[in-house]
Amino acid sequence: MSNFRHGLSIGIETAGADIFLSLKAVGKLTHEDYQTITPMINAALEGVKQPQVKVLIDGTELEGWEPRAAWDDFRLGLKHGNVFEKIAIYGNKNWQQITARVGGWFISGEVRYFEDMQEALAWLQA
Repeated sequence: MSNFRHGLSIGIETAGADIFLSLKAVGKLTHEDYQTITPMINAALEGVKQPQVKVLIDGTELEGWEPRAAWDDFRLGLKHGNVFEKIAIYGNKNWQQITARVGGWFISGEVRYFEDMQEALAWLQA
């Protein structure tokens, strides 16, 4: 019997229109993971006039997405892409750097890849 670990943990902090999301992805993400976190993100943004969102994604334990989950991720980005000011992807895999570049095409803010958590946080706070 193998232990299959996967999922997303999310932290949401708000201060007026400023919203900070922190996400930690583990394993291969599923459609069910997005069914859980999408309403949380929608609720955090709902009713905030002109939200300015900064996101830290810890992908150091991320192995990828199931096809339907990848589609969920894409749809979430399209729906809220205009509110993201900065997205920092902290990772340790080459494909994550490529994902950061491609993700930048679909949002109005900046997306950058980091291999150092402190650099990622400093960039978000700058």
